[in-house]
Amino acid sequence: MKFKVYDNATEFERKVEPILLEKEDIFSLFLGVLQAIKAGKYENPFMATIEENGKVLALFQMTPPHPLNLIFADETRLEEIMDVFIKNMVELEIHFNSIISLKPWAYKVVPKWENKSGMTHRLLMDQGVYRLNKVYEILDHSSGTWSYAKESDSSLIEKWFNLFESDAGMPISPIEHVQERVAMFLKQREVFVWEDKGKIVSMMKKSRPTKNGVTVSLVFTPKEERRKGYARSLVAAISRELLKDYDFCVLYTDIMNPTSNKIYREIGYEKIADSVHLGFDGDE
Repeated sequence: MKFKVYDNATEFERKVEPILLEKEDIFSLFLGVLQAIKAGKYENPFMATIEENGKVLALFQMTPPHPLNLIFADETRLEEIMDVFIKNMVELEIHFNSIISLKPWAYKVVPKWENKSGMTHRLLMDQGVYRLNKVYEILDHSSGTWSYAKESDSSLIEKWFNLFESDAGMPISPIEHVQERVAMFLKQREVFVWEDKGKIVSMMKKSRPTKNGVTVSLVFTPKEERRKGYARSLVAAISRELLKDYDFCVLYTDIMNPTSNKIYREIGYEKIADSVHLGFDGDE
């Protein structure tokens, strides 16, 4: 087995895309981030494979400070492949603070990494991966209408961006970083809002388009406007719009939040995989 690090995103894509497209919905995060790497949106991305006789056995991707994404393509030799992964990450001194992967893979690789590195893991988010092919038409929507977010909405979206991070237990991004990202979102018309009686009460965005699908993310309603159906109405409406251009929508949910999972199922989203985001603490 050979551990191969790639510097060229196009070459990396050519090698791994056949595996990713076999499960385009489940691997949409990896695919979407790869497109962003190709577009030059990330500095110093890490891209690697484990290969044998030209066959890809595993693939890895990281855009610091985001988690290392792990996919194992050969389940029959999982232990051996994971050992090769860990050996090379140590020897090449590739540092990562967290991983994201399908739950069975993540919890098999964790004890191996802890044993080698002396670090300990902690659960950052227990995730469900959901897919939508068609919005349930019987849904009633709350009062109000959706629209694209405007530049004049930027300060509100920046505030809600940080509140979303707080709710999700994520590190809070510096305001300069948030302002830069929100400006890009608005320029690319990726953010949608729900407005009721002249007031913006909920938001969401589209992200990481793949060959046939697109991701729904950053769904947020401030506490004082919750339990009024705004988020469900917005996600349902925009998902319906997105399905005019894509075969499916995907989203990641926090399994520990029963309300959001219920809302997405009511819209028509169905869980297709269990994923997990794990962090590591300690000295390597």
